[in-house]
Amino acid sequence: MDLAIANYGTNTVGILLGNSNGTFSKQSTLSTGPNSHPYSLAVGYLNDDTVLDIAVTNHGDQNVGALLGNGDGTFRKQMTYSLGAASPYSVGISDLNKDNRMDLITANNGTNNIIVLLGYGNGSFGNLIPYATGSYSTIFVAIGNFNRDSRLDVAVINNDTESIGILLGLDDVTFENQTKYSFLSSPICIAVGDFNSDTQLDIVVTNSDGSTVTVLLGYGNGSFGNQMVFTTGSYPQSVAVGDFNSDTRLDIVVANYDDNTVSVLLGYGNGSFSNQMAYTTGSSPQSVAIGDFNNDMRLDIVVANRGDNTVSVLLGYGNGFFEKQIPYSAGSKSYSIIVGNLNNDTHLDIVVTNFNDHTVSVLLGYGNGSFAGQMVYLTGAYPSSVIVDDFNKDAYLDIALTNAGDGTVSLLLGYGNGSFSAQTAYSVRFFPYSLAAGDFNNDTQLDIVAANYGDDSISVLLGYDIGALENEISFAPADGSLLRGVVVSDVNNDTLLDVIVANYGTNTIGAFLGHNNSTFENQLKFSMGFNAHPYTIAIGDFNTDGQADISVVDRGTKSIGLLLGNGNGMFRIQDSHGRNYEFPPLFIGAGDFDNDSRSDIVVAYDGTDNIDVLVAYESGSLTKHMIYSAGSSPQCVTVADLNKDTLLDIVVANVNGNNISVLLGYGNGSFGNQMTYSTGSYPQSVAVGDFNSDTQLDIVVANRGDNTISVLLGYGNGSFGSQMAYSTGSYPQSVAVGDFNSDTQLDIVVANRG
Repeated sequence: MDLAIANYGTNTVGILLGNSNGTFSKQSTLSTGPNSHPYSLAVGYLNDDTVLDIAVTNHGDQNVGALLGNGDGTFRKQMTYSLGAASPYSVGISDLNKDNRMDLITANNGTNNIIVLLGYGNGSFGNLIPYATGSYSTIFVAIGNFNRDSRLDVAVINNDTESIGILLGLDDVTFENQTKYSFLSSPICIAVGDFNSDTQLDIVVTNSDGSTVTVLLGYGNGSFGNQMVFTTGSYPQSVAVGDFNSDTRLDIVVANYDDNTVSVLLGYGNGSFSNQMAYTTGSSPQSVAIGDFNNDMRLDIVVANRGDNTVSVLLGYGNGFFEKQIPYSAGSKSYSIIVGNLNNDTHLDIVVTNFNDHTVSVLLGYGNGSFAGQMVYLTGAYPSSVIVDDFNKDAYLDIALTNAGDGTVSLLLGYGNGSFSAQTAYSVRFFPYSLAAGDFNNDTQLDIVAANYGDDSISVLLGYDIGALENEISFAPADGSLLRGVVVSDVNNDTLLDVIVANYGTNTIGAFLGHNNSTFENQLKFSMGFNAHPYTIAIGDFNTDGQADISVVDRGTKSIGLLLGNGNGMFRIQDSHGRNYEFPPLFIGAGDFDNDSRSDIVVAYDGTDNIDVLVAYESGSLTKHMIYSAGSSPQCVTVADLNKDTLLDIVVANVNGNNISVLLGYGNGSFGNQMTYSTGSYPQSVAVGDFNSDTQLDIVVANRGDNTISVLLGYGNGSFGSQMAYSTGSYPQSVAVGDFNSDTQLDIVVANRG
């Protein structure tokens, strides 16, 4: 058996894998996001793959997170589902609508309700369905069939009204109005079991202010008898039930926050219990769970200790007594704990949420009662630019992005099912702003080039078969160029990839013509005019001569510039082409939007919430101009066929809207109205690729504001699922995808600015 713990203070969930002898491996942690303050956990099969997954309430972020298991004790990055204004305390997993798919239900503070999220069976969930409780502070939820009608019911704790509520389930995933049972001493946690052996479910509740637990025996019709009260330690928090003395009668264990103990109350089988036996734990025990951690057929106890950032394991003798605690390190402010076999080794493991460092800790069990040390998954800062490609040759798309905050490029290898490995970060120069991928040394492995705004350099990272990258090779003009955009293309028809950069500071476009050994010729510069300040670049054939041309947004002169290629690495500057804008353009994309074999242009610019589409005519002129609404402050655009109609569509990252816009193309140069999808904070860069091998294009976004990338899986009709978030480095600036380890799966690489 393994353990899971919610670490409220460190914003993590901790996992401790069991060793089969009652000990556990060192804790591993999973981030739940900055200031998320994970509070409670539940374990279940969220995507029908026989591998246990985790649901976690992120009290600080007002969402519930799903961490899908990989079957080896590790987990994919969490997918989050917003609960609106609700701050969730507790989460339960069950099939509430009898469709054989697991659903989620949360108890929420501040909104007078509980919320149900129906599962799709693939680890994702639908829109929230709220149900009123009449309590401002509904803090705990439990699920059971209290009236034996084959429908699941819900029990909640209403902390502010000092009551519990019973909501009986109906066929259509709705519930009857709650029936309340009043308490006098701040009920805080609830558990369900048959305490009097009558086959009817009963309830036990911890009363934090009264230092007691209350038992309510069920009648089997959804109603309950009078309360019976039993003394515990001081300020009881969490409660769990199990048979600790092998007499087939359920017993109770309670975590007592103020006196650093757990209380064990043995059941008599008639609904009454013995006086408590107290066992010492760590400081301020917050949550308790049970399981057989050493495979001796006897139940053991595990406790999350909020005060000293540990978990305590107490091995059971099978007679109602327990050994002294064995402590294991967890994250900051360990809050909630749960157990399960996370790596399919028949040993129970531990998961903990860490409130203060925004992580989840995993401690893999050895099956002997001991656990391995925690595994920690850290974040970077400020992702900005993102690309996708298959960097490890596994036929699955991967993601690469720049992290502006810590001066790195991050690579996330894809599993081919829409999920990704934890990031691997590679140092580049200061403030990487943009990146691109290509094979610069003709070894059939994808390499990466990053444009570093902070020190006027470009960094090249050569790829290996396994998706790893060599140390950077830097090329520094050192002339105040202030590099912004970078693209890769063969502009001189020698079959070798070249690098094109936008030199914001020197008002030029630079071309580094490639050799076949990953080196480049000295930069060729093409002036864009006084105060042009070129910002981003797109490559296309705008005059149908079969040669690569360059389009560039000139932020300083508020215009679009075109450089028509001669096919030998030289370009003809087209001063007369482009369109003057009222506001400075920011980002440019190119594609044939009207099926005339000429590349057209889409532009996002600063100061408005629109994008512009410019359709090309003969000689590379751009005359037709159409405006389309996007989200708040569109920052980045990319083009692809998102609905498999052979017509190009547009994706826009809206930095102030924390979303992306999708505009489907009609094939005549015009587009439909936008559809928006939520992302992380301050989306900076966007790229597309098929991440789950279903032949449908998906989207990846670099979120600079919360140091994450968002992956949105496509349905093939131009619509997309909810985002899945993955941590990156500091200030991720740019993202790319490719197969970096030759396993035919697409991977992700990120450039981190900081």
